[in-house]
Amino acid sequence: MIVGYGRTSTLEQEAGLDAQERDLKAVGCERIFAEQVSSVAKRAQLEAAIDFVREGDVLVCTKLDRLARSTSDLLSIVARLEGKRVALRILSMGSGDLDTRTPTGKLMLTMLGAVAEFERSLMLERQREGIAKAKSEGKYQGRAPTAQRKAGDVLKLRAEGVGPAEIARRLDIGVASVYRILADAKEEAA
Repeated sequence: MIVGYGRTSTLEQEAGLDAQERDLKAVGCERIFAEQVSSVAKRAQLEAAIDFVREGDVLVCTKLDRLARSTSDLLSIVARLEGKRVALRILSMGSGDLDTRTPTGKLMLTMLGAVAEFERSLMLERQREGIAKAKSEGKYQGRAPTAQRKAGDVLKLRAEGVGPAEIARRLDIGVASVYRILADAKEEAA
């Protein structure tokens, strides 16, 4: 069976996910697992795809960076697939697909994984430098904490008698954040 996996980092990249699913269907994927989550977060659909595949299957992904966050992550995924006797195929490799059913495919996968990790490291380094420069010029404020943006909702739910743990669950924030918002509100009122 040919099984596909697609991923984008954010909800705003919906068109990218649609394109991946289209490409996966075009190469004959009978089942597609897709998700919109950062590569550093828990990738539930990737885990589901790896659990789903059986001996003789092929897991297909459109791009290497959609599958793994680092060379070690990539090699770990490949080892798990090989342990199940499942091949990995990466589309969009420029000169053709990369397929771990061949020795050349295995070699190229390892080399390209290392290059991708190197590129990501360089990008993060440039990002840190840009943030440091912006901070020194007083132009960088940073991202507003997610929970703080929901402070009004926290206070409203608490006023309705909802407990902190339930507030956290409903708003998808940490319980500690709920207590922090409630304590800040109490301080401001005093």
